[in-house]
Amino acid sequence: MIKKRSTAAALALCLLLGGCAGAQPGSEGPESEAESNGGTEETVPVSAAEQMQAVNTAAESDSRYRSYYEIFPYSFSDSNGDGVGDLAGIEERLDYISDLGINGIWLTPIHPSPSYHKYDVTDYCAIDPQFGTMEDFDRLMAECGARGIDVILDLVVNHSSSEHEWFREAAEYLSILGENEEPDAAVCPYVDYYNFTRQSAGGFAQLEGTDWYYEARFWGGMPDLNLDSEAVRGEIDKIVSFWLDKGVAGFRLDATTSYYTGDDEKNIAFMEWLTGCVKEKKADAYLVGECWANSQVYSSYYASGMDSFFNFSFADQGGTIQKVLTNGSAAALGEAIVSVDTAIAGNNEAYINAAFTSNHDTGRSAGFYAGDNAAAQIKMAQGIAMMMGGNYFLYYGDEIGMKGSGDDENKRCPMQWGTEDAKGMCDSLATKNIDMIYGSVQEQMEDGDSIYWFVREGLKLRNAFPEIAGGRNSLVEELSDDDVAALLKDYSGSQLLVVMNLSETERTIDLSQIQLNGKAGGKAELSGMLITGESAVRMDGGSVTMPAFSIGLFR
Repeated sequence: MIKKRSTAAALALCLLLGGCAGAQPGSEGPESEAESNGGTEETVPVSAAEQMQAVNTAAESDSRYRSYYEIFPYSFSDSNGDGVGDLAGIEERLDYISDLGINGIWLTPIHPSPSYHKYDVTDYCAIDPQFGTMEDFDRLMAECGARGIDVILDLVVNHSSSEHEWFREAAEYLSILGENEEPDAAVCPYVDYYNFTRQSAGGFAQLEGTDWYYEARFWGGMPDLNLDSEAVRGEIDKIVSFWLDKGVAGFRLDATTSYYTGDDEKNIAFMEWLTGCVKEKKADAYLVGECWANSQVYSSYYASGMDSFFNFSFADQGGTIQKVLTNGSAAALGEAIVSVDTAIAGNNEAYINAAFTSNHDTGRSAGFYAGDNAAAQIKMAQGIAMMMGGNYFLYYGDEIGMKGSGDDENKRCPMQWGTEDAKGMCDSLATKNIDMIYGSVQEQMEDGDSIYWFVREGLKLRNAFPEIAGGRNSLVEELSDDDVAALLKDYSGSQLLVVMNLSETERTIDLSQIQLNGKAGGKAELSGMLITGESAVRMDGGSVTMPAFSIGLFR
């Protein structure tokens, strides 16, 4: 049995599935039995939760649009008890991921590397032994395919590890050159793979025991690759081909602003080449880039032809979502969403937005909120990101409100499956104790008002309403103010109205003059909802009452 404080979540499901007997729009107001008894808990049979699986097939979504789950393999799920997450552990959790409503996975680097994070690669076409074998990867891909889950891999081509054989051979060759000798790529081709010089400069590290320096913008263990080298581009072509042949659906490109540090024009040109390299092999391959910059910069990067760049201006501490939820204007949020969409479309009309709240490099979004409304704000942050459009990226553990900030290790804490000795729990990397105040997966799955259930219901809505991901946004100004943001989404001849109450008070909104699809009599009708408390979104004639921190969908 799943404990629920009210039947509002079940109502949302009924609306999605076309209505349930005795549960029509407007019938579950604050005078429902549960709420008239002061919010006493009632129980919903597990079969009702199981019904949510049907939402996955309630509508066919454009295959270009997905909800991705970012997995940091080291900390996700340990299958063999050595304390380190692995590919077999991910395979064991695929039903959990699929039941959540996810249909895409982004794996941070899985290649051999001397570090725990694997962003310093020593072999781009192999699996790190800590994570398993190539056979484990092939089995994971097969199991993902059976569940309709796409897999994209991190493609780290800004730099390699200093322990990669390319760099080691180049370093050995340079160490034996005479003082006045210049390197010859005909003798050692790998000297052309990196940016070597005898001049010391910022962002360069010295090659030990020599008077040579090499570009290494992050640190000496990550030498930057020479992306102008045709040989390096040939290697990248081979790497891409290898993994596409393995069945991956695409790639997340790491550190795109560092390809040519400080030169956006060259970065864009390189990504245009890389996009062509990938798309000529797999036309529908998906590419999403990390351009950690403001919206003006990352919108310009879409000129490369890449499908997506992460929408950093809305994410992280101090991003638009956090600002609006803590002390901002809902209408300004809607305006920002439309403004960024417009700027991106000006560079690539076929763009796919990539919304998220946090990732493995940022503080976790649950730590952005405090006070009496914290849990509701954590839920709404995910709800906003899910409703923005395009692809949605959920960092593992954010669906249960995990916390972590400061050192990178704190942001990559073990997935909280249960107690410390629960199956699959990994050893902690954290440099400090982090209080996971919202509970584990096991605990939250038994509480229908948890963050987990809110995120799960939101993902089901994304799967049921293709307009959410595929629709182009416009702001309905007459419905939007400091508390409420109303977005109209146009998609393939259909319109969906998304109304978000981002305040801590209930709001009643007149929808009587809103017509969808430009049809006479095409009045807005409640079709789905996301709620953070006990009260449901409810219609009364042409008006809708939105509880605090809630989302309503209208067709």
